[in-house]
Amino acid sequence: MSTNPSFTPYPARTITRTERAVRCAPFYLQTYEAMARSSVGLQALSGRVGMENGYTKWAITELIADVELMWMIDVGVLRREVDGQGLTDSFRVTPLGRMVLDRWRDRGRLELKATWRDRLLNAVTRWIRLPF
Repeated sequence: MSTNPSFTPYPARTITRTERAVRCAPFYLQTYEAMARSSVGLQALSGRVGMENGYTKWAITELIADVELMWMIDVGVLRREVDGQGLTDSFRVTPLGRMVLDRWRDRGRLELKATWRDRLLNAVTRWIRLPF
């Protein structure tokens, strides 16, 4: 790996797609920061509990939370936590997710705001899901 601070092992297209997906998700930036520190379970993200924990922008069902989290896994932001028995219902940030968080922190970004263009492109990307 390079010692150049601007070096990234990810293509610019991947980073753009990832940042857009994170902006469009129903989770606050602090949700990803919490997942960077330790795993966060599906129960803590869904329903009124998700709002009370400061993780979600609105109360979302467990199904919607799961679908959104799976999309975050698909774009490379999150991974499922694994224990001795196998997969759990908890999630953690990946190295790509950490890089995105660090980039936003470096820019002083405190809030995630998706534009209508972000939402449209994210929806199209989710719908098509072309392999590259």
